[in-house]
Amino acid sequence: MKSDLVIVDRDGVINFDSDAYIKSVAEWVAIPGSLEALARLSRAHYRVVVATNQSGIARGLYTMETLNRIHQKMTNSLREHGGRIDAIFFCPHGPDDQCACRKPQPGLLYEISERLNAPLAGVPLVGDSLRDLQSAAAVGALPVLVRSGKGLRAVQALNEAQASGTLGEVPVYDDLAAFTDDLLSGAVNPAIQACHEANKAG
Repeated sequence: MKSDLVIVDRDGVINFDSDAYIKSVAEWVAIPGSLEALARLSRAHYRVVVATNQSGIARGLYTMETLNRIHQKMTNSLREHGGRIDAIFFCPHGPDDQCACRKPQPGLLYEISERLNAPLAGVPLVGDSLRDLQSAAAVGALPVLVRSGKGLRAVQALNEAQASGTLGEVPVYDDLAAFTDDLLSGAVNPAIQACHEANKAG
């Protein structure tokens, strides 16, 4: 049976974020409970895919080699917890590059869909910023907000977007572990349950 898909932002969801960017392997530090949560998703036969903006490359703050080593640390750390990341997709461009892959643009998600041959309708995308939610909504995925990272700031932006009608209902969780608890339990959030039922029907 084909595994379900969960898309996860990186900084602020899996690891602690920084306004000065995560520029080195040493600066990448997992949020407590996040690796265990990803491992639980893996063991439940979900495909875990990371989708992350990495404009620090365009800004000259770190190199592709450094980014690869950071991601190696992340995947190795997760493997030690019995889980795995099936793929990592990232946008290396800056905000002025007018690319289609920098969230909130949906290009990165379309690339995931094409490369993995996976429909995006109803797929949870877990992020800590409004742009994560906007990119998910643009492709029919399920936006999920966590309060870790920049998530507390994003709650206000989410409320404003909902008031203006640009975003619908969005499940909000304390962190990735809390989302995973809900997804894997029998009492999942109604929005997630509805999306999974829609996927099964499709």
